[in-house]
Amino acid sequence: MKNVIGKSPVNQLGYNFVDKAYLPAGADEYYLRNIQNKSGIAYRQLTAFEIEVLVRNRNTSDDWNKLLVSDNFTPELVKNCKFFGLVRIGKLTPLYLDFSDLKVPVGLYNSTIINSDFGDNVVIDNVNYLANYIIGNEVIVINVNELATSNHAKFGNGILKEGEEESVRIWMEISNENGGRSVLPFNGMQPGDAYMWSKYRDDKKLLEKFKLFTEKRFDKKRGYYGKIGDRTVIKNTSIIKDVWIGSDAYIKGANKLKNLTINSGIEGRTQIGEGCEMVNGIMSDGCRAFYGVKAVRFVMASHSQLKYGARLINSYLGNNATISCCEVLNSLIFPAHEQHHNNSFLTASTIMGQSNIAAGATIGSNHNSRGADGELVAGRGFWPGLCVSLKHNSKFASFNILAKGDYPAELNIPFPFALISNEVATDKLLIMPAYWTMYNMYALARNTWKYVDRDKRVERIQHIEYDYLAPDTINEIFEAIYLLEIYTGKAYCANQGKENLTQKQQQVIGKKLLETDELTVNELAITIPNIENSSRNVEILKPYNAYHAYKKMIVHYAANQLLFSVENSTQNSLVGCMDTLNEKYKRNQWTNIGGQLIPTKQLELLKKEIVQDKISSWQQVHQFYAHQTKEYQQQKLAHAMAAIIELENLKKADLTDSWLLNLFDRLLAIKTEITHNIYASRAKDYTNEFRKMTYANDAEMTAVLGDLNDNSFIILQQKELAAFKKKMKAIKAKFAQ
Repeated sequence: MKNVIGKSPVNQLGYNFVDKAYLPAGADEYYLRNIQNKSGIAYRQLTAFEIEVLVRNRNTSDDWNKLLVSDNFTPELVKNCKFFGLVRIGKLTPLYLDFSDLKVPVGLYNSTIINSDFGDNVVIDNVNYLANYIIGNEVIVINVNELATSNHAKFGNGILKEGEEESVRIWMEISNENGGRSVLPFNGMQPGDAYMWSKYRDDKKLLEKFKLFTEKRFDKKRGYYGKIGDRTVIKNTSIIKDVWIGSDAYIKGANKLKNLTINSGIEGRTQIGEGCEMVNGIMSDGCRAFYGVKAVRFVMASHSQLKYGARLINSYLGNNATISCCEVLNSLIFPAHEQHHNNSFLTASTIMGQSNIAAGATIGSNHNSRGADGELVAGRGFWPGLCVSLKHNSKFASFNILAKGDYPAELNIPFPFALISNEVATDKLLIMPAYWTMYNMYALARNTWKYVDRDKRVERIQHIEYDYLAPDTINEIFEAIYLLEIYTGKAYCANQGKENLTQKQQQVIGKKLLETDELTVNELAITIPNIENSSRNVEILKPYNAYHAYKKMIVHYAANQLLFSVENSTQNSLVGCMDTLNEKYKRNQWTNIGGQLIPTKQLELLKKEIVQDKISSWQQVHQFYAHQTKEYQQQKLAHAMAAIIELENLKKADLTDSWLLNLFDRLLAIKTEITHNIYASRAKDYTNEFRKMTYANDAEMTAVLGDLNDNSFIILQQKELAAFKKKMKAIKAKFAQ
C-alpha cells in the first residue's frame, strides 16, 4: 500500500487546525488557544518598518497581518524563519540566556513556525518544524526536528476526543499481561487510584465509575494546543509531538517524546536526557529519565526515576522510586521501589513499596501457565536476592527477602520479615520468620529512615506509611504467630503419636511449647503445607526465636502508638489518653492502597459511595485519602491497643496507668535491644574474615568503609535512644503514682 500524501494550497498551511465540524457555534479555530494562553501579553500588528527588518533578515510569512507581536518586540532578533498561520510573539530584548553552560541569544532563528504563541524573551533556534504550541517566558528550544501538536492531542490521558473510535483509547495494562486489570492513565493519578482500579475487577459498576471519573476530568473538545511552561529548556531533541510540558523542565538529547504530560515546576523540576523514547504516558513533578530509557503506556508518580536504558512498559511507577537498566512490564509499583540492574526483569506484578529487586532477578516467568495470565503480589519491603527466579502466581507477606535461587514452583508466603531459601541439597524450601529483626536490624531500621528522608513529594495527597511496624505488618504477624502455634503443635503431636487431636488442641499445645520450652521446639522439624505448589517439605527455621521476636514487635508497635498519643494529649492519666478510642478494642483489617494504609471497612465504604454517586470524581476520591490521613494516627492507636490486648489476653480494666507504665518500660528495653542490634548487624561487616580479606590491614579497611563508630546512622540511633530514655523518665515522673 502506498503512502497517502495529501495536497493543499500553501496559503492554507497553519489554518483550520480544528475542523469546522468540531467548532462550537460562533467560535473560531483559536477559541481554545485564547483560553489556554494566559500570558497577559497584549499583541499588536507589525509596523511597516518591522516588516521591512524581518524581510531583510530573510524571514517569510504567508500573511504578515497574521504575525502579531508585543509592544517590546525587537524585529532584529528574528532571523531566517518561516511563519505560517497566526503567530504571536512576546517581548524580545537583546539579551542572551544561559543555563547549565548553555548560552544563547534571545530571539527566533532558523526555524519553521506554524500557528503558535510565544511569551517574553524566548530562544527558538533551529527548530525544523514547530506547530500549534503555546510557549511560555524565557523558554529555550534549540536543535529540535519536530515540535508539534495535533488537534486531537490527549497528552497521555486515557480519553477520547470528539469523533474518535473506542479502539484508539490508550489503556495501561498493569498487574497482569492479559489486560484483565487495565486502567486508564490520567494526569494526577495516585498509586491508590491505580490499585483500586486494577484490584476490584469483580465490581463492574465501580469500574464504570472510574472510567467516567477519568473522562469527566478532561475536555473532549478538539483543538487544544501543546504547552511549554516558563523557563523550560529543550535542546538537541528529535521529535516532540502532542506533549504538554510544565515550567522549569529540562529536556536534552531525547529521541522521541509523544503523547505525554510532563509535569514540572519550581519545587519539582522534571528532566529527560539523552536517547530517551517515551510514548503514551504521564510524568509527575520531579521525575527524571536519562540515558536511553524506553517508556510506553506508563505513569511515573512524583520524584520517580528511570535511568540507564530502563524499560517501563504498561506500568505504574510509584513516588520516589527508581528503575535503572532493567525491564519492567505490566506492573503496578507502589512508592519507594529500587531496581538497579540490567539483568533484572519484573512483569505482571503488584509490588507494594519499599522494595528492592536485585541483579539477575526474574520475577514473572509464566512457565506454570498456558497463557500470559499469571501475576505476583508482594507486600511492603519485598527483596528478592541475586538471580532469584520466581513463578507466577506467587504471593508474599511484607518484608520478605529471598535468598539466591531458582524457585521451581508458585509460592504463598504468609510470614512477614522472613528469609526464604531454596535448599537444593535437601530439596526443601526453608523459611526463617522474623529474620530481619533477629539478624539485620541495621538494614531494616535504616531503610525506614531512608524512605522518609527521600520522600520529596510536595503535594502529599496520600500518606505513605514507611514504618515497618504498622497495621498491615502487625496483622500479618498475628497470622504468622497463629500458624507457628498450630504447626509447632502438629509437629509435637506427630512425635508423640497424638495426631487425632483437633487443630485447636494442637494450637494450644504449640502455643505453650513456643512460650516456655525452647529446647523441645528446636528439636522439632516443623513443616507447613500450602506454602509452595509442590510435594516437597517447607520447613520453618528457628521457630522459637521467631515467635518471641514477633511478640516483641507487637509490643513495640503498641507502646510506640500509645507514646505518641501521650505526647499529644492534655490528659492527666495514661488511661485518659485512650478515652476517645473504640471501647471494643477489636483488631480490624487494613488494606494497603498505593502505600497508604486504610481500614478495610473505610475502603469498602468508599467503594459503596462511589457506586452510589455520593463520590463522583477523582478529586473527591483524593479528598477521601486526605481525610483518612487525618484519621490515621487515631485509627492506628486503636488498632495498636487492640493488638496488645489480643496478644496478652487482656481486658479493658487491665489497662491501668501502672500497666501502661510497665508497657513503656518494656518499650525502652526493646528500643535498647534494637539499637544494640543495629550496631551489631553492621559490625559484622567489619569482623567477618571473608569481608576483611581484601584489605591488607584494618587501617585500609577503615579508609575504604569508614570507621564503624563514625557511621552517621548508628550515631543517629544512639542519640535517639538517649533522647528516648530522657523522655521515658519525664513520663514516669508525670504519671507515676
